[in-house]
Amino acid sequence: MVGKLLLRGMLAGLISGVLVFAFAHTFGEPLVDQAIAFEEAASQAAGEAAEPEIVSRATQAGIGLFTGVMAYSVAIGGLFALVFAFVQGRFSSLSARGTSAVIAAAAFVAVVLVPNIKYPANPPAVGNPDTIGVRTELFFLMIVVSIAALVAAFALARRLAPRFGAWNGAIVAGLAYVVFIGLVEYLLPPINEVPENYSALVLWHFRTTSIGMHVILWAALGLVFGALAERKLESKAGLRTHAPAYR
Repeated sequence: MVGKLLLRGMLAGLISGVLVFAFAHTFGEPLVDQAIAFEEAASQAAGEAAEPEIVSRATQAGIGLFTGVMAYSVAIGGLFALVFAFVQGRFSSLSARGTSAVIAAAAFVAVVLVPNIKYPANPPAVGNPDTIGVRTELFFLMIVVSIAALVAAFALARRLAPRFGAWNGAIVAGLAYVVFIGLVEYLLPPINEVPENYSALVLWHFRTTSIGMHVILWAALGLVFGALAERKLESKAGLRTHAPAYR
């Protein structure tokens, strides 16, 4: 069953990836072109020689973007299915669709929303190449801390539920998660490398488009996988119900 759910998770990731690619190609790539134009203008103003284009923009915005998005989406779909297989029936009494939706929403918050509040995505021409290692480490540290805190919040909610009720336990655990994440983000060092003359509009649109890509990915993944998993689990339950009994 885990293998069959894994295949459905990868299929859901494939479908989600197509939607993400269409969105990114339509709304994201024009912003990248604007950012590259700004970077080239700044280099010319500083008297720097233009860097050779190893891969054409057409390739980057086409097959390059498609390959990267699809590989990422299918991989995330597979991991999503494994998490679902571990959670369903053990920690949740929700239906397959409900469990899938909750996992997708929780993953979006922990993996995307929380890290991007502290360290949002940057377009080309933003950021110092000398600090890319530190920035990458801080971003992934924020992801790890956010996921660990979310798991702890779910465990806390389960422990509080028998005493205070499911809703009250979830509210207390949610508030604890928000307070802890707020403290972590306050303590971690800020990064501000945006040039003073950089277009605030381009930066804002790039970051919101980046978030939008993840919204589409996780929403589509949760909905599509939930439907596929529910059909599979219901068919399995039906086979068990109609199986002949031998004595």
